[in-house]
Amino acid sequence: MSRNLIIKEGVKKLRHLRKEYSRFPILEGHPIAQQHGKEAVESVGILKKLSDKDKKMKEFRIYRWNPDKPNQKPFLQSFFVHLPSCGPMVLDALQKIKGEEDSSLSYRRSCREGICGSCSMNINGVNTVACLKPIDTDTSKLTTITPLPHMFVIKDLVVDLSNFYHQYKSIEPWLKTRKPPPDGREYRQTPLDRKKLDGLYECILCACCSTSCPSYWWNPEEFLGPAALLHAYRWISDRLILQNTSRINTKNMVISLR
Repeated sequence: MSRNLIIKEGVKKLRHLRKEYSRFPILEGHPIAQQHGKEAVESVGILKKLSDKDKKMKEFRIYRWNPDKPNQKPFLQSFFVHLPSCGPMVLDALQKIKGEEDSSLSYRRSCREGICGSCSMNINGVNTVACLKPIDTDTSKLTTITPLPHMFVIKDLVVDLSNFYHQYKSIEPWLKTRKPPPDGREYRQTPLDRKKLDGLYECILCACCSTSCPSYWWNPEEFLGPAALLHAYRWISDRLILQNTSRINTKNMVISLR
């Protein structure tokens, strides 16, 4: 007998899930999300076993920079969060810090479900989305949160994604057809052709991969980066597209592709 992870009010309430179930049916096909979900549920159990109040306080060291104070250098500021009264994800901790300790803390967030990609940032040296990253319940270790690397910082954890979106737009990520279907209905796609798109269309444009790529760091104005190239391949490989060559022909600089 299987059980689903029941989500109520975003990710505020997580019901207990039996430990022998290592997969989450609602996250079928997304192994990383399944692992994060499992870690989040297990972390709730760990917190319940803690009895010492001091051991329930987690330190988060967060990158701060205010454009209104240009003479002040960026710095890392420590915040301490009471984990039992906080949600299981890093984004929950940021929400708690902003709501209860420092309302000036700036970061992007929206869906809280790993769909929009807004809350992308670097957590303990790894680019990820904060809403899917479980809090490390080991209170002896601090969690360091910084902006996506090698990007212009607007404020705190908010970076300028203008160039990233410009490159995405340059590959013309939309359906292109020369003529409507002969019978006037929708374009048909076989299950096999649709399956070829698995692993391509799921990209949420969080920019975690591109900002982790050294080639993108060195040539951000010329190299399109893995996210834009992934989407270019997604549209080129789609059988519904009858006119796809322009996505490649317009890229006459070799460095754009490698």
